[in-house]
Amino acid sequence: MNGARIGVVTFPGSLDDRDAQRAVRLAGAEPVALWHADEDLRGVDAVVLPGGFSYGDYLRCGAIARFAPVMGEVVAAAETGLPVLGICNGFQILCEAHLLPGALIRNDHQLFVCRDQDLRVTSTSTAWTSDLELGEVITVPLKNGEGGYVADEDTLDRLEGEGRVVFRYEGGNPNGSLRDIAGIANARGNVVGLMPHPEHAVEPGFGPDEPGRPRAGTDGLRLFTSVLGSLVSR
Repeated sequence: MNGARIGVVTFPGSLDDRDAQRAVRLAGAEPVALWHADEDLRGVDAVVLPGGFSYGDYLRCGAIARFAPVMGEVVAAAETGLPVLGICNGFQILCEAHLLPGALIRNDHQLFVCRDQDLRVTSTSTAWTSDLELGEVITVPLKNGEGGYVADEDTLDRLEGEGRVVFRYEGGNPNGSLRDIAGIANARGNVVGLMPHPEHAVEPGFGPDEPGRPRAGTDGLRLFTSVLGSLVSR
C-alpha cells in the first residue's frame, strides 16, 4: 500500500525502535515515531511495539508499559481492526494489555539467549504473515531473558484449535515456551506477538547467516510487507 504510515512506539528503555522504523521504511511504508506518553496515534495505519526493556522491566515485563497513555489508544484501535505487531518486549506488553492471552516468563534455563533462530510458520492468515508460506522455516535473530510463553491448558488448546499459533521454534526450544510457541495472534488476526526479532532480518549484510552467504538473511522483512498487503484489503 503506497503511502502507508506505520507507527513505532518508543517506551522508556526501548532499544529496537529505530530498527523497527528502518524495517518499516525498507518494506515501503513511512515510519511514524510515537512516544509512550502520546494520547493519539496520529492517524497511522498500523502500529509496531518494538523490543527493549520498557521502564527497565522492574515489575513483570511489560506490566508498567501496559498503562502508558499510548496503549489506551493502541488497545482501542486494535479492537476495531488496526494491525498491531509486538516484538519481544512488545509481545510481553500485548499480553499484559490483554490483547493477546498468556504471559512471558523468565527463560527456563535462567540465562539470556542471543542467537539466530529458526521458526516454523504455522499461520499465514494474519495481517503480518500473509507474505510467508505455511510450513516454511524462516530465520530471524532471537535475544531475550524472559521469553518463555506460558498459558493454561485451555488457552493453549484454544490457540491451537483456532489456528492462532503463528510461529513455533524449530530446531530446539530456546526458552521453555510451552508447545514451542514463538508467536501468536488474536482471533481476528490483526494483532500478532512474537518473541524473536524480524526487524533484525530485513537487509542483506545485516541479517542472519544463510548457507554460503554471511549475514544475508532477510526473512523478517516479509512480516512488514505482509501488513502493507493487508491494508490494501481492509
